[in-house]
Amino acid sequence: MRHIPNLICLVRLVLIWPVVRLLHTGRYELALTLFVIAALSDGLDGFLAKRYHWVSDLGKVLDPAADKLLLVSVFVESAWLQLVPWWVTAAAVARDVMIGLGALIYRLWFGPLNGRPTLISKINTAAQLLYLALVMFGAAFLFPPPGVLRALACIVVVTTALSGLKYLSTFTRRAWSAPARAA
Repeated sequence: MRHIPNLICLVRLVLIWPVVRLLHTGRYELALTLFVIAALSDGLDGFLAKRYHWVSDLGKVLDPAADKLLLVSVFVESAWLQLVPWWVTAAAVARDVMIGLGALIYRLWFGPLNGRPTLISKINTAAQLLYLALVMFGAAFLFPPPGVLRALACIVVVTTALSGLKYLSTFTRRAWSAPARAA
């Protein structure tokens, strides 16, 4: 039973290709449905892991990796299809690359990071998921209006920047206070 959250993460990873492929072929309704399932699975696996103490080392890596891969893949495909502005995609991808590189550098030079997602990071992930879902909904049903999507895009970029800055300051603060590992 304790592996259920990891299995849910694997399902989320498996859903990435069909979502991207459906977007590419213009089947927005089905892409939206699978995307929403993937997004809800993120909350479900986190709830189960915390509620029943099914947290694992694999899950600590798998869950954020599945989130990042889902979001980056859908952002890039949506930007390619001109559903999402490139500047929004660039901000989201740059943040995730910065976090990934920062975590890797910290791990190599200082040891385990032992970090938890920050509140602004959770808000940012929720904003990105909501934005992408509404973009797909808009492509499928021509609603909400473009002005609403532009406003939400701005919110996504602001929360992305704030989240990225928070991670950068956390990595920097921890690196300054931690002794470097011997090579």
